[in-house]
Amino acid sequence: MSRFLVLFAFVSAAIVAGSLPARAWTAVEQVKTYPVSGSTGAELYQSIGENGPVISGNRRTIAHTTFKLTWRRDYREQADGSCVIAVNIPKLIITYTLPKPRGPVPPSVASSWKRFYEGLAAHEKVHGQHIKEMVQAIQDVSVGLRAPADPGCHKVRAELQTHLKRLSDEQRARGRAFDRVEMGDGGNVQQLVLGLLTGR
Repeated sequence: MSRFLVLFAFVSAAIVAGSLPARAWTAVEQVKTYPVSGSTGAELYQSIGENGPVISGNRRTIAHTTFKLTWRRDYREQADGSCVIAVNIPKLIITYTLPKPRGPVPPSVASSWKRFYEGLAAHEKVHGQHIKEMVQAIQDVSVGLRAPADPGCHKVRAELQTHLKRLSDEQRARGRAFDRVEMGDGGNVQQLVLGLLTGR
């Protein structure tokens, strides 16, 4: 249900943790909507299937979460020949894509639509939290890390790639596991869809 766009800019890192403090940061979170229409829950859900965001090929989904992540890093060569990451500040923009009716929904559908939308938004927020925790983990593992005998900071840059891949893979696996539960039989997303279709 979520597909993540990863842009790691100025990628680099180090080998041994140091004592430099990480800078505080705050993610920017925004909602992007796509239009749907219908006068019943079934019609709205059909419109979602026709207009939902494309995630691969011609496959569409109900909602999803993407993000753009860039970094401002300061690599400092030390007098002993090592290189340390002194500063590593992320800029994270998370975008939640959700359905929005083109106009007011009929009173008979309003309450079930509200529950459906709020449930979807809550689901995507969990993915957003996973992303924020990944970014914090990247910052934690890199700030103050150093590589010995590293003029030009090439070793430390190469080493960070392994950390980035590991943490990114963990975040993606975590998201897939969450979706399997939420979208499986009796899962929360399945119940939200049933509620919209039946008006419960």
